[in-house]
Amino acid sequence: MGYMRASRLLSLLLLLQTRGRMTAPELSAELEVSVRTVYRDIEALSAAGVPVYADRGPAGGYRLLDGYRTKVNGLSSEEASSLFLAALPGPAAELGLAEVAATAELKLLAALPPGPRSQAARMRERFHLDVPGWYRAGDDVPFLSEVSRAVWDQRVLRLRYRRWGPQEVERLVHPYGLVLKGGSWYLAAACDDSVRTYRVSRVIDADVLDEWFERPADFDLVAFWRRFSAEFAARMYTADAVVRVAPDAAGLFRYTFGDVADEALRLGVTEDDGWTRVKLPIESPRHARWQLLRLGAAVEVLEPADLRDLMAETAAELSAMYRA
Repeated sequence: MGYMRASRLLSLLLLLQTRGRMTAPELSAELEVSVRTVYRDIEALSAAGVPVYADRGPAGGYRLLDGYRTKVNGLSSEEASSLFLAALPGPAAELGLAEVAATAELKLLAALPPGPRSQAARMRERFHLDVPGWYRAGDDVPFLSEVSRAVWDQRVLRLRYRRWGPQEVERLVHPYGLVLKGGSWYLAAACDDSVRTYRVSRVIDADVLDEWFERPADFDLVAFWRRFSAEFAARMYTADAVVRVAPDAAGLFRYTFGDVADEALRLGVTEDDGWTRVKLPIESPRHARWQLLRLGAAVEVLEPADLRDLMAETAAELSAMYRA
């Protein structure tokens, strides 16, 4: 659940707690969202165990069970700590929410009783989340604010987008959600009857239109991203290589190839000389050559033959260069 939706659900809950019975149109006006969004939020609160009831009839509306009140100080020490561990100041700043997030953190700290407050403060002092990987900064995303506004307001977005290579395209999209992955922001958006992903750093221009769109009630951003990630990995790894890894090179092998190396080593066979024979998924022989060269003589390619030949050719060129 995104920060903005979580904030809206809390606002809805506090409105019902402080004002009593309210209709969907009244909640819609207060929260500045559609009535349909109010219905979805009420369902989300109910699914989370909040006792929200609907009264029928002309004087009907939504209300909380008599006597029910939400209490922030009902958080355990571990729960309060986890909230501060989940705070990401960098992404919040990129979304224009740095000040809001800081204010919310201060309010939460002030509302907590001494025990959980102390634990949460210690968590903030001792743990820091840095999203981008080593040796690279996060993407430059000059149009992230426009993209996030379109996602939040459910407005059609006109994008001018740089695809891989020099090609530029223009797209009219329905933005469904944003994902932060390894320091890079990705937009999930509907275009031409399918949901696609766009790397926000490749957006050359963004124009938020006045046209409103209906976001599908059954669209699950987390589930979509999991499917996309699995499909992306399947498309990326188009072949397998059989390689032997030296006994002292397993760590570097994992560092170079990531999760696929863990699986390859787990299924690998340790031979009499201590080397491990593994089947390694690769994008292509040419791409794999440069990755495998990082391990030097600590890895030997057995198959496919064209990758083994490429390794031998590169090794010969390096040898000639340094002998000269």
